Amino acid sequence: MLGKTEPIYLTAQIRLIERAAVDDNPRLQLMERAGEAAADIARSLLGENATNVLVLAGPGNNGGDAYVVARLLKRWFYHVDVVALADPKKIDGDASKAFDMWREAGGDIHETLPADQRYDLVIDGLFGIGLTREISGAYRKLIEQVIALDTPVLALDIPSGLDSDTGMVRGIALPAHDTVTFIALKPGLLTRDGPDYCGNIRIADLGIATEEHVGADGRLLREVTVKHLIARRKKNSHKGLYGDVAIIGGAEGMVGAPLLAARAALKLGAGRVFAGIVAKDAPSIDPQSAEIMLREAEDILTLANIRALIVGPGLGKSVVAKRLLIRAIDTDWPLLIDADGLTWIAAEPDLQLALHNREATTIITPHPAEAARLLGTLTGNVQNDRLAAARELVNQLHSHVVLKGVGSICITRNGKWHINTSGNPGLASAGMGDAL
Repeated sequence: MLGKTEPIYLTAQIRLIERAAVDDNPRLQLMERAGEAAADIARSLLGENATNVLVLAGPGNNGGDAYVVARLLKRWFYHVDVVALADPKKIDGDASKAFDMWREAGGDIHETLPADQRYDLVIDGLFGIGLTREISGAYRKLIEQVIALDTPVLALDIPSGLDSDTGMVRGIALPAHDTVTFIALKPGLLTRDGPDYCGNIRIADLGIATEEHVGADGRLLREVTVKHLIARRKKNSHKGLYGDVAIIGGAEGMVGAPLLAARAALKLGAGRVFAGIVAKDAPSIDPQSAEIMLREAEDILTLANIRALIVGPGLGKSVVAKRLLIRAIDTDWPLLIDADGLTWIAAEPDLQLALHNREATTIITPHPAEAARLLGTLTGNVQNDRLAAARELVNQLHSHVVLKGVGSICITRNGKWHINTSGNPGLASAGMGDAL
């Protein structure tokens, strides 16, 4: 059984949770809870000697949260400047009440950034998860000015300008050193540009048991999620108990690709690893990992008891490569297709149909450009909504999908998905895809 970790919700689901929670907690009370959680974090970030805080308050509920934070920090004797561009008469709902409470506490509103004032922390409450348009005009100018301050930023719910469902920057976004996100995680915090803008992410659940209201299809992928899948080895065991992995690839000039994949399989604990090489002048041994058994590619498909087959690393575009892929799809082995294997599938509707009709387990692991070829679209369109693209691939090819990239989307045939936030920019180098 997979270990459960933090749920991830799309904006529409968060709205459903909020509406359900309001039945038990008035909305203003939830706003107060959000402001209190953020104010506590702000105080811990400020430390003992820092005193000056800049609060950016937007026109919606995110701005309401910001007014609560400002009021509490002022009560705790911090110097607080609030900048708000919205006409107070146009602020409505609970945000309007939070605004009134800030004014009643003696707080002022600045329409522009105070000149010659240095701040120890910026509270970003301009735009939250409801943002659906590009930021422009006075708000864009304000964000540019705050970026120029080079002051640590605490974002409320999500950095202003970041799309909470996709992680796409809406024209401009305010980078945060820390983000306190309310109720639950959102995909935009974790994938595409989100990790570069959110800094340290903290969750303030506001006392809401989210899954009592809306079940979560998405979760954060952590070690606890997968550790149960790796068998604990008994002392009285041998290599035959841990499965055979076979890899097919390595056309002329790309022999290293299947070898990298084979080495990774060894490190993950496969009992034996076979590498079928397409190139005719391939080496007979991998000098770095001599235990890898190299074969001619055709011979791999005659082996018995293969627990997992990988096809694609350095496979090439030859007729032989296509034939090998067709035969691999026709097996009943668990199959992972990557790299050139995906390029072939994107180009051949018959292969797409064969993959869709395959009953055995199939996993495809495209990077964004490969995903775009499979979907017949542009790479930018895939990146603009990585989760939606991964879902479309599942439906199109009836396969489990790992859409690689920062915040890799891991989605199964049944629609359950995880976001893998491990890794680092060092993975952006040749060969890492083969090892992954």
